[in-house]
Amino acid sequence: MRPEVLNPLFAGADSLKGVGPKLEKPLDKLGLTRVRDFAFHLPDRFIDRRVIANLDEATVGENVIVELTPTQYRQSRSGRGPFNVLASDVLGNVVSLTYFGRASYSAKKSLPLGEKRWVAGRLDQYGDMLQIVHPDHVSENGGAAMGTVCEPVYALSDGLTQNRVQALVQQALEDVPDLPEWIDPGQLDRKEWPAWRDALVLAHKGPHKAARDRLAYDELFASALALMLVKADNRRRKGVPLRGDGHLRDRLRLPFDLTAAQKRSVREIEDDLAQNHPMLRLLQGDVGSGKTAVALHAMLIAVESGAQAAMLAPTEILARQHYDTLVEMARGTGIEIAVLTGRDKGRARESILMGLLDGSIDVVVGTHAIFQDSVAYRNLALVVIDEQHRFGVNQRLLLQQKARGTAHCLSMTATPIPRTLTLAQYGEMDVSKLDELPPGRQPIDTRVIANERMGDVVAGLRRHVGEGKQAYWVCPMVREHETEDIAAAEERFDTMRAALGENAVTLVHGQLPADVKDANMARFASGEVAVLVATTVIEVGVNVPNASLMVIEQAERFGLAQLHQLRGRVGRGAEKSVCLLLRGDALSETGRERLALMRETQDGFRLAEEDLRLRGGGEILGTRQSGEQAFVLASPEQITELLEVAHADARLLMDRDGGLTGPRGEAARIALYLFERDYGVQLLRGG
Repeated sequence: MRPEVLNPLFAGADSLKGVGPKLEKPLDKLGLTRVRDFAFHLPDRFIDRRVIANLDEATVGENVIVELTPTQYRQSRSGRGPFNVLASDVLGNVVSLTYFGRASYSAKKSLPLGEKRWVAGRLDQYGDMLQIVHPDHVSENGGAAMGTVCEPVYALSDGLTQNRVQALVQQALEDVPDLPEWIDPGQLDRKEWPAWRDALVLAHKGPHKAARDRLAYDELFASALALMLVKADNRRRKGVPLRGDGHLRDRLRLPFDLTAAQKRSVREIEDDLAQNHPMLRLLQGDVGSGKTAVALHAMLIAVESGAQAAMLAPTEILARQHYDTLVEMARGTGIEIAVLTGRDKGRARESILMGLLDGSIDVVVGTHAIFQDSVAYRNLALVVIDEQHRFGVNQRLLLQQKARGTAHCLSMTATPIPRTLTLAQYGEMDVSKLDELPPGRQPIDTRVIANERMGDVVAGLRRHVGEGKQAYWVCPMVREHETEDIAAAEERFDTMRAALGENAVTLVHGQLPADVKDANMARFASGEVAVLVATTVIEVGVNVPNASLMVIEQAERFGLAQLHQLRGRVGRGAEKSVCLLLRGDALSETGRERLALMRETQDGFRLAEEDLRLRGGGEILGTRQSGEQAFVLASPEQITELLEVAHADARLLMDRDGGLTGPRGEAARIALYLFERDYGVQLLRGG
């Protein structure tokens, strides 16, 4: 049950004065549905203004507060141009207060001719005229009353103004209670951090580093604590030991030898499966490192022990690809493998459900369909989850609950993650790492090409397709945007069909209906079409060995991890593969460094560390509590330090039985509810 002291923070947004039906939609777009959300809606930035006696004291581009007297209204005869209010300071200097849109009425009302007003805004210059566009504030009161200190600037959506959001945030902060301290007193003293409520209030008033660092630490601490509760709960649960005798694994005839990293991971998994408590392990491996082969060994151990295994994939396409791969790998073992997705209906579905129930199916591969209420297993003992980050903890638990006791769980991710973020996101799991690629895998030839050579690239693509090969073409957006010059998949799809023929190209992006997207992907996977134009929906899980060319348009707009995952879609067959990174003209220093690193290395773990370094600048705190780490990264060193301290502090609160102990433990319960770490809260509720 949620601690009573937090109830005011979890009241609905409509409990705040001024929030009615008209504001619900724009507030909902920002995730502002409860009082708590407003308190955590931290400013994106702050405006620092200076009170000046006259315009001569200011420089162009400065935010100022100055006393002005409106002298004239100006607007074009057509009424389509901006509305200008000419105003003068005490020395007679003239500035144009410029309004666009339907703002003339409010401008005349707030700036009557001949009456002095204090005006706050950014001083710019248009031609020979000084100008303030859409003044932030106009007031009859003195400059000091308008606030010369920092003013917060919040993220907005249509229908909201800064003044409205600021007022709602201030109301929410008044409802924030003083809470008992959950951070170790020594840590507070060393860092000179304020109390939690004080830190939250200060974070809305200005760029107070100590306050924002403390709030970031609170989130890390709550996350670490929740993960430890999950791990302790998992250790307490009774699992069914799986000790295979090796007779199925001995029949495996794989066309390759396992790498040392694969053998090490198989041993770690085998040791875990033999224990009395359920395994909870993450298999982390780079693109093409052989995670599926390791997962197959784990599933064979389960089947050798007389149990069943299930593999969960995020999409139907990936589920069917896993099914085909496992059937081929396991040929000769005699095990029965089935695939179950939402598409399976009628007799085929009933046959699979019956096979799972009577035990004649040893391994099932599928999407969310495999943990629906209508699906029952005879003896499910191992759950393998591919692309772990695509599933929530609750979804994992739903599948594990299909077992008689608690099933062992092996999660897999193809996204190399720096040690720091592994600790943050997967701290409840033991981790196995595949840090080497199978021998004989050909490197992918990666080249950076300027957009001006688009014609040459298309000509090369035409030759590539003419030789019976396939290719991907990736764009950063779905469709063109009026205000941004960004390559769009739909427009590129049209140009590619014109260049290569209507039946040679297909399109996949996230806004297509699921059945259309799956059908188009299936046409490409079967070789029916030669070119797949797509957005980053193909970033993981797509395996088409005949595709040996990847073109990424405006590659500078992607992060290193994304570029590496996209590049990993090729190089899966015997053919030498090429990845072309098309770059735009406006290339930042960071973008240039990213593309250079892509040419230099194919080591996903190195790229992940470099990606963290390149993205490192900025604040350490974010405000979205969605189950994933929400903070914006500062330097890797700072995050590492805070994470390690947070985990050490959380461990101090855990008793031998994996519960929270002492007065500070009670305070920590409040932190879990406050930061909504659902899996930790679920355990506290006894869920």
